[in-house]
Amino acid sequence: MLKVVLDTNVFVSSLLSKAGSPAMVIDSWRAGQYLIVTSRSIISEIKRVVEASDIRKKYGLTDDLIERLILLLEKDAIVVPGLSAVAGAIPKDPTDEMFLAVALDARADLIVSGDRHLLDLGEYKQIPILTVRQFLEFLEKQ
Repeated sequence: MLKVVLDTNVFVSSLLSKAGSPAMVIDSWRAGQYLIVTSRSIISEIKRVVEASDIRKKYGLTDDLIERLILLLEKDAIVVPGLSAVAGAIPKDPTDEMFLAVALDARADLIVSGDRHLLDLGEYKQIPILTVRQFLEFLEKQ
């Protein structure tokens, strides 16, 4: 089965709009169209970002909604260490390198992101990096 690393922005955006493309990406995962691979670091970043008070207040995110996403990831995603050596791959934003490390650790097929630093790479060690829209189009063709 297809193994995919999703950037934090995909998860966060899926919570902010249930009708948007990022929510469709999560729905496709829950429908069994692919596997999500992630790490404790990515899960921690998702939690940190969605728990930021300005995002919570603006979009009305509840503790329950946030906790359900985190529990779903911990239960149903493949969690890998994300320790592969990728230092220097994204000099403009080294924090994004964790997504590359997870992809290498898990031998992922794709990375999906809305982050320009990742998307500008196009691919990393033969792992394509797609936008949400490109990924949804890819899934439609499967």
